[in-house]
Amino acid sequence: MTTLIAIIGLGVLCLIFEIFDFRKAIIPISIIGLLAILGLTVSEFNSPANYYNNMIVVSKFSVSFSSLFIVLTIFLVALGHNFYDNHQSKLSDYIAIKIFLLSGAVAMVSFGNLAMFFLGIEILSISLYVLAASNRVNVKSNEAGMKYFLMGSFASGIILFGICMIYGAMGSFDIVEISDMSQSAELPIWFPIGIVLVTIGMLFKIAAVPFHFWAPDVYEGSPTLTTALMSTLAKVVAIATLYKLLSSMHADINYSFQIVVVIVSIASMTFGNIMALRQVNVKRMLAFSGISHAGFMLMTLLSLSTSAGSLLYYTSAYALSGIAAFSVILYVCKNRENEDVVNFHGLGKTNPLLAAILTGSLLSMAGIPIFAGFFAKLVLFSQTIQAGYLVVVIFAVINSIISVGYYFKLILAMYTKEPNETRTGKPFLIYAVAVVAILLNIIIGLFPSLVLDLLA
Repeated sequence: MTTLIAIIGLGVLCLIFEIFDFRKAIIPISIIGLLAILGLTVSEFNSPANYYNNMIVVSKFSVSFSSLFIVLTIFLVALGHNFYDNHQSKLSDYIAIKIFLLSGAVAMVSFGNLAMFFLGIEILSISLYVLAASNRVNVKSNEAGMKYFLMGSFASGIILFGICMIYGAMGSFDIVEISDMSQSAELPIWFPIGIVLVTIGMLFKIAAVPFHFWAPDVYEGSPTLTTALMSTLAKVVAIATLYKLLSSMHADINYSFQIVVVIVSIASMTFGNIMALRQVNVKRMLAFSGISHAGFMLMTLLSLSTSAGSLLYYTSAYALSGIAAFSVILYVCKNRENEDVVNFHGLGKTNPLLAAILTGSLLSMAGIPIFAGFFAKLVLFSQTIQAGYLVVVIFAVINSIISVGYYFKLILAMYTKEPNETRTGKPFLIYAVAVVAILLNIIIGLFPSLVLDLLA
């Protein structure tokens, strides 16, 4: 609870800074504040406690994922320094929205009550709707914001309907009570229907097939920094929340539920990768890549009782490589009309460091050693085989091989094509975020136990 209060306080402080015209201090103070909040959150790791009648529950799961969300938000706020340099009058709004979005993300993994869960979803979703449409003079951004708002509202409605069904069956919003009652022999039919509806709504937030159709257009049309946020933070929040919901309601004991997870996982991996092969726009390619990674993340739902550590590890590896990749995209495509592959031609000659960082992040997503993405897939595959779903792992390996095709298309464009133009200037924060993100990815790749043992 102290983490949530501190995050909201920091968001309000950003808005107050705007009133007193301290715009230059907004990003430094936000980063320092988030680092302090990260320390506060980590200090709660070994002190389990419940707050406000189980509305917020502090556990190793919530603290670990909240810490990951805070780290990702620090990166995203730092990238905002260069991205919003032409919108100084609105800087406080953009940064405050990102920080308030973080409060929704923390609430979503710390909930002990379905009311708090839904409140967290709405805070996160409304912030994303605003950020997606924040480039008002761009028709694509307006379209992305409207499309995301309409689709997201339907998904939120389905989740709310599911929560109502669960309440009707159990007579409580409290997760502990629902968890206890869900293990009884006879349950009202409304309970499994409620779980199905909530799961459908969350699959939309993750952009898993067949609820993925909004992602490519919204990713392409949104401002690049917002796309980075959706691709990393928002996706990781959604899968972690779905994992917590289903594990607390013991959904894994139902065999038919596991079969549905298998089908959705295979479909997401396969469709995402095949469609990504055809893309020339890098943001659109990463949107389909994200759909395929959602399929990999869903594999953790096949062994809910043991896969919390591997989910944290996979999401950390994926999010860090995503942040590194989008840092380079922000640098290369600044003031460009689009994010097509042609913009990256010759980057290996004009800017070897950023080209190497983008190459590393793409190799991590593809699952190539020494990057964390390889070890994340290795752990995930071994757990899925132990759960008895070898067929899913076979499809996952095939899809990992397919993904190399479109990742290497971008890598080859950087190193084999002639550069279009030489970019001047080396924005410190973009370089810093890119370097730190890829180094963290390599470190947890070389020492996977640093993350895996947190939720062992």
